[in-house]
Amino acid sequence: MALELRQHLKLAQQLIMTPQLQQAIKLLQLSRLELLETISEELQDNPLLEEESQDVEPEQEDRAEEEQPVNRETSVSEVTIDEKAKEDFDWENYLGDYSSGSKVRMEREERRELPAIESRLVQKPSLDAHLMWQLHLSNLSEAQKEVGTMILGNLGRDGYLKATTAEIAEMAECDESVVEEVLHHVHSFDPLGVAARDLQECLLIQARNLQLEDDLVVNIITNHLRDLENRNYHAIVKATGRDPEEIREAIDTITGLDPKPGRQYDEEEIQYISPDIFVYKVDDEFVILLNEDGMPKLRISPFYREALSKDGNVNEQAREYIQGKLRSAAWLIKSIHQRQRTIYRVAESIIKFQRGFFDKGIAHLKPLVLRDVAEDLSMHESTISRVTTNKYMHTPRGVFELKYFFNSSISSFSGGSVASESVKERIRQLVSNEDPQKPYSDKAVVEKLREENIDIARRTVAKYRELLGILPSNLRKEPVWGTKRRKRK
Repeated sequence: MALELRQHLKLAQQLIMTPQLQQAIKLLQLSRLELLETISEELQDNPLLEEESQDVEPEQEDRAEEEQPVNRETSVSEVTIDEKAKEDFDWENYLGDYSSGSKVRMEREERRELPAIESRLVQKPSLDAHLMWQLHLSNLSEAQKEVGTMILGNLGRDGYLKATTAEIAEMAECDESVVEEVLHHVHSFDPLGVAARDLQECLLIQARNLQLEDDLVVNIITNHLRDLENRNYHAIVKATGRDPEEIREAIDTITGLDPKPGRQYDEEEIQYISPDIFVYKVDDEFVILLNEDGMPKLRISPFYREALSKDGNVNEQAREYIQGKLRSAAWLIKSIHQRQRTIYRVAESIIKFQRGFFDKGIAHLKPLVLRDVAEDLSMHESTISRVTTNKYMHTPRGVFELKYFFNSSISSFSGGSVASESVKERIRQLVSNEDPQKPYSDKAVVEKLREENIDIARRTVAKYRELLGILPSNLRKEPVWGTKRRKRK
């Protein structure tokens, strides 16, 4: 069979992501802080884009007051942008439409006096820096301080020593007894328990430095730590021969010690949430306000707009550059406005579906999937997924991520369904109200939920319990210490 080359014509449709559409989709899935960072970068890169001054002229204020907020009756479609602008497009009228502020109702918070910048620009000391400061102030020799530096350099995140004394002695080229001596000195550093090699040594360091006169605490840590972890208190009472009340007091002291002394100097910074949406209840209605705090109002620079409108004063190369930056700035402003409108509509739809949650709490949260909101707004599920990613809503019941309101359903015996988050909340309530001496097992929780018409498996209860950070029933059980032992005759 001979091989030959042939040409064929084939007609096919293909979806092409234009740069403008890619930009709109990217802005849609950004969080609020990421959006502010993107706008800041665009302001630096695009000379035609500038931030509106807060000093607005009276004529502009009158025009802004005439602008109405988002109409709830108006449906907002997905982010769709034409691939190409017409060559004879009237850019001047286009700029007039998008150089003004957004018509979406935003929140305006009153300015508050901030503390002095000196009191805010403070770096949290690290564990290594805190310990090195104490090492340099100690009375050790230079050789011992060098060994101490190696010890501190081998500490883990929780403050435990990750290397053996033999390994440190080999690195420092000294005797292991010198390392033990320096390590004993480091054990007196703040925080107590740092540089311990295991949990037992960490607790013993803290107990001895607290100068506990009673040796019962040291005895339990040294010989009965496993029983303490398993809450086998009766074995400790039997082994020590001490009164149950004394054992209880000693256990309270041990549980008050810090098993991870280095975590208070954790270098991970707390990421504070800046809500994108604020929801307030006014009478019987919920009002949605978009967070505008720190959000710059963008416009096209009047200087370049005037330069572009003058014929003959700008050469062809400069005009082409200005028009390119002009289109980029206009698309950015349009994408931001459409992003805000889409978020507003998605939040409005969520409130409509989850009205019971906003009125009565988590127990009334309904099962909801992305398709429900997508069909309500005539959008694609992927668009709803992008809108709800890294977006937070401040409600009268707390701050929640938008994805929190979308959860799976659990069937009930009556044929209906219950939201998984509502079931988790009910499990948390059952455990919080249980008898500490007779905690509910997973099987007992299943039976309690079935009494409330919720059909759930035991392994699902165990999974939800772990997600809630609730210990198994055998570890939640509190001991029955009873009265003091009777003396033998």
